[in-house]
Amino acid sequence: MHIAHIDHFVLTVADIDTTVEFYSTVLGMSEHRYGDDRRALLFGRSKINLHQQPSAVTPNARHAQPGSADVCLIVEESIDAVVRELSDRGVPVEVGPVQRHGARGLMTSVYIRDPDGNLIELSEYQAGTSVRV
Repeated sequence: MHIAHIDHFVLTVADIDTTVEFYSTVLGMSEHRYGDDRRALLFGRSKINLHQQPSAVTPNARHAQPGSADVCLIVEESIDAVVRELSDRGVPVEVGPVQRHGARGLMTSVYIRDPDGNLIELSEYQAGTSVRV
C-alpha cells in the first residue's frame, strides 16, 4: 500500500461557529455544509471536518477533545506576508518565523493557536525544495 496524500482530517471543537469564523476569516478557508447538519472547511484540495464536543458522529477518535490537534498548513504567500496579515487581524504568532523540515524539505514556519488552542503551523517551502525527508 502507498498513501498518496491527505484528503481530510477532523477537528473536535467547543463551538463550530467560532471555529468556522476563525478559519474562514484568518486562514481564508470556505465553509462547506453537508449531510445532516455537518460542517467542514475547504482549502485547496483538502478539507477539515468539524465535530462539536461531545460528538455524536461515529466513528471518531477515542479521546477526541478541543485543543488536541497539531497541524501544518502550507501557505501560498511568503511567510513575511502571512505574519503581516496575522498581525493586522490581531492573531499573535506564538513561535517564528523558524526553519523546519516538512514532507518535501526545508520550510519556514510560524505557529499560531486557533480558538480551541490547537497548534496551527503555517509554512512556506524554501525555494528549490523538492526533496523528500
